[in-house]
Amino acid sequence: MDCVAAVLCCPDKFRGTLTAAEAASALAAGAGDAGFERTIELPLADGGEGTLDALLAARGGERREDWVTGPDGTPVRAAWGLLPGGLAVVEMARASGLALIAVGANDAVAATTRGTGELIARASEAGATSVLLGVGGSATTDGGLGAIEALGWELPLPVTVACDVDTPFIDAARVFAPQKGAAPDEVELLRHRLLALAASLRRRTGIDVTAVPGAGAAGGLAGGLAALGATLRPGFDVVAEAASLERLLDGVSFVLTGEGRLDATSLSGKVVGGVLRAAGARALPVGVIAGAVSEDVVPLLPAGVGVASLVEVGGSVEAALADAGSLARRAAALLARARVG
Repeated sequence: MDCVAAVLCCPDKFRGTLTAAEAASALAAGAGDAGFERTIELPLADGGEGTLDALLAARGGERREDWVTGPDGTPVRAAWGLLPGGLAVVEMARASGLALIAVGANDAVAATTRGTGELIARASEAGATSVLLGVGGSATTDGGLGAIEALGWELPLPVTVACDVDTPFIDAARVFAPQKGAAPDEVELLRHRLLALAASLRRRTGIDVTAVPGAGAAGGLAGGLAALGATLRPGFDVVAEAASLERLLDGVSFVLTGEGRLDATSLSGKVVGGVLRAAGARALPVGVIAGAVSEDVVPLLPAGVGVASLVEVGGSVEAALADAGSLARRAAALLARARVG
């Protein structure tokens, strides 16, 4: 494949301003302004919020919606995607997410993952051959029991959980439950409940979820599904594989990526860090565009990586928020001009 003048535009979302697809489009337009003859748009995500939209934009497929049980037991209409080839994309936040509950109203003890299990079952009924499950943004600390019960204690199809934390199963109560509204006495109650569930899972499935790295993700949903046979994998790796990032990198000479805020955490488990590693393995030059750039990250970037901030290009935070698409295009053109040819 001729890659003399090809650029791959593979950003994450710019939270609050641009979806990953909108960001990819803006970066591609900027690269075209700079003279690149061919641009490839590949929206990405790290397995959390935005994964469904990114993969539908990158791969195509059908966006579907189903009524399922929300985290507080009331029905919610949750979107999911069926990609070509049979991969279903499910974000637990759309069925069991904290954002589905009024601020300050979440019952951290009662919140259930049942709706997430129902979505997995619906995907199977719709003909999916496997499921990619993103687990960010949960309202729950039920160890996945609601989902397990909705699935009848068995997975109807292979499930890969996009999981980027190392939190042990029992520690999900201490680490995550306070963020979901749990008082100290409720945290202790949830901890004992997870201990009991771990024992039950061990008896019924033979799997000791307390020994599974990352089993505490999403209030223990990751561990609960792992006991049924689900695979836990780093979120960016799962999304990048589904979006064919590696194959597309083989056909380009320059890469543009980005996200809303670039800081030290961007290099660990997130899209920018993953793209930098994948491009670096091929010695491809990379430009990174972000809404704002933290000073602490610049010394951590590989040599030769170009960086542009929408705040700097636009002159203010207000401008960056109000006109992110146009500024991302300008920033992309700025970084791409030195790479044409």
